[in-house]
Amino acid sequence: MTTDVTADTAVLKALRRVRRPAPRRNRELLLLLFAIGLSLVAMALVQFGAIGHLEQTELVYSGLLALLALVLHVMLRIKAPNADPLLLPIGYLLTGLGTAEIYRISLSEAPGTDPGAGTSQIIFTAISLVLAIALVWFLSNYRILFRYTYVFGFAGIVLLLLPFIPFLNGGGNAKVWISIAGFSFQPGEIAKICLAIFFAGYLVRTRESLATTGKRVLGFTFPRARELGPVLVIWLISLGIIVIQRDLGTGILIFGMFVATLYVATGKTGWMLIGVFLAVGGAIVASRFMEYVGWRFDNWLHAFDPEIYSRDGGSYQLVQGIFGLAHGGFFGTGLGQGRPWITPVSQSDYIIPSLGEELGLVGLFAILALYLVLIGRGLRIGVAGQDDFGKLLATALSFTLALQVFIMVGGVTRVLPLTGLTTPFLAAGGSSLLANWIIIALLLRISDAVRQQPRAVIG
Repeated sequence: MTTDVTADTAVLKALRRVRRPAPRRNRELLLLLFAIGLSLVAMALVQFGAIGHLEQTELVYSGLLALLALVLHVMLRIKAPNADPLLLPIGYLLTGLGTAEIYRISLSEAPGTDPGAGTSQIIFTAISLVLAIALVWFLSNYRILFRYTYVFGFAGIVLLLLPFIPFLNGGGNAKVWISIAGFSFQPGEIAKICLAIFFAGYLVRTRESLATTGKRVLGFTFPRARELGPVLVIWLISLGIIVIQRDLGTGILIFGMFVATLYVATGKTGWMLIGVFLAVGGAIVASRFMEYVGWRFDNWLHAFDPEIYSRDGGSYQLVQGIFGLAHGGFFGTGLGQGRPWITPVSQSDYIIPSLGEELGLVGLFAILALYLVLIGRGLRIGVAGQDDFGKLLATALSFTLALQVFIMVGGVTRVLPLTGLTTPFLAAGGSSLLANWIIIALLLRISDAVRQQPRAVIG
């Protein structure tokens, strides 16, 4: 009799495990349909506001993107039924809002705007969704990435160096682009994912020595010189990127990602203090000895100074973005009815002021709330990770998104000096969009593993 009861209990537990993912995926489907509806409404409002009627072409393209998102949802039901239900809808909604605003700016046909940017963003979104579908389908176990820790580290460095190859360099003041057969790509966007995998794998192997050794000074445990070496190397690489590539944003992103992952791996506050000290020290040195970095600080500190405002490469762009945000007020001018193109590079670097002008402070806060939930879910996946590699990888990827949002929103609102990063999912740029959807796919895979397997530590 006892045996029969035990067997029945085991069967009931197994049935619960089978049924549990369904509500999660059903919740994802409802949220995804809501995100699709909002994206289509945003595209329609842009057309009514800017040209007074609907254009079927862009709406059909948007419908095809919605179909791809639904295919990704089906793939998750089949291959990752326990994956987080909020990541896909939030990622799609942010992408849809960004695409609608980029298309709206392209309709203005103002000097300096790309008239085909909206269509290009739709194409890159489709490519990104297809890649995310493939990653969810073929990457059945994300832990396989741990085996290739140093391969990803080498690949990340190579990707950062590609723009220095003469026949690949895509031009521009910052050497961050490559051009192949007329197609431009920013390899640094993929490099940050490779380096996140490398950092996670490296710290899994070395965190014991990093966490248990060092001297206590003023209540903080500081590492020994040989443990401090990797941080100094990453700091020097970040400075090298700033100096050679003239890319302040990528340097800050790589170093910040490493320090955050290091803190999660060791739990030592001393590492964070060292990271902050090196970052601030590097910024001060760069602003003193590198003219273009110094100009960014001048534009930030003295934005409304007539001399700074009017000079070539001055604060004109920053001030126009601030005026655009002010023009939007609380509720915005309405999609398609503002003048965001007045701000230079309004489709990419200044997409936040563009959206702030037409959606207002309320709409901008809603977008920031979406980011907050997205990043919070990613960090939660890391905290609940059943192995150290998955925990650190999810944390590194989530912090990458968080740092980009913080730097870009802070830059365009004059809280921080502006750097050359992109706002995740919103800004125009195929490289960034591709990388961000790879991050979503990896987080989906990790979250599925977190919920279906017991905790295990790899070493």
